[in-house]
Amino acid sequence: MEVHLVLVHGSRLASSQWAPQVPLLRGRVGLTLVDLPGHGTRASEAFTLERCVAVIDEALPAGVPVVLVGHSLGGYVAMAYAARRADALSGLVLADASATPTGPGAAIYRGVAALTDRLGPERMTRLNDRVLRRLYPPERIEPVIAGGYYFAPTPAAWHEVMTHCRPSMLSAVTCPVLLLNGRFDQFRVGTRAFLRACPHARVEVIPGAGHFANLDQPEAFAEALLRFADSVQRA
Repeated sequence: MEVHLVLVHGSRLASSQWAPQVPLLRGRVGLTLVDLPGHGTRASEAFTLERCVAVIDEALPAGVPVVLVGHSLGGYVAMAYAARRADALSGLVLADASATPTGPGAAIYRGVAALTDRLGPERMTRLNDRVLRRLYPPERIEPVIAGGYYFAPTPAAWHEVMTHCRPSMLSAVTCPVLLLNGRFDQFRVGTRAFLRACPHARVEVIPGAGHFANLDQPEAFAEALLRFADSVQRA
């Protein structure tokens, strides 16, 4: 039976974040892209973890093995979902989300929220466009940019994560778990804490990638997901 991947984007972006992976995954696994509350097609919704869990519940297909994949903010959301609905999943991938979101692990997002408030959404949009277009080729990044940026929910989203999300949430998760990180991602610092909470989790590091591993190394990221999906299917 074909494994189905449900992909959950990171902070300030939308499901368009996965544009580089879609052509690499479609036809090889089932695929669903989720917009979190406050982002993309759900921009008008308030962000809460409870609403995120409900949105993912609505997105999960029935009758097939499901691997839930979350990047950064989406990784913490995926972890919160797995803690509540572990029996609904055949696998869980936390991508660039291996930092405990307190203390130093949360400082970067407090900084982003403060910078967004100071600059405002229009200037932040111009800054994001400039940085992303400098880092990535047009054919890779323009579909991502076209999905828009969603700054308004950032403070609420990370307040929810910093208040409620801890590695210990994985202690009751029995399905296979993959901690997938870019080699240069600062969020790798908490990997040991996640492994203490979930000893059966696997760790994979993508060479040449930072926090946006799916944008930095699209093919390697997609292949890591496919390998994990294949292992879940064979389990």
